[in-house]
Amino acid sequence: MINLQKHGVDFADAVSIFADPAALTIMDEHPDEDRFVTLGMNAFGQLLVVVYTWRGDNIRIISARQATKSERRQYEG
Repeated sequence: MINLQKHGVDFADAVSIFADPAALTIMDEHPDEDRFVTLGMNAFGQLLVVVYTWRGDNIRIISARQATKSERRQYEG
């Protein structure tokens, strides 16, 4: 709910980026846990940046937001 208010993106809408075959993922440097940043298109055609970690077999989304113009150019390669 906080992410929706802050970034205008619901985690439920962000989950579908993991099905994007063109999604780009990098490891995020974080001292407490392994985190990943994925840039991908969701089911609604929105290009999103999703930060997440793995908890067992489950993905725990930490943040999701619209991609910047620079990130969009990177995705479009």
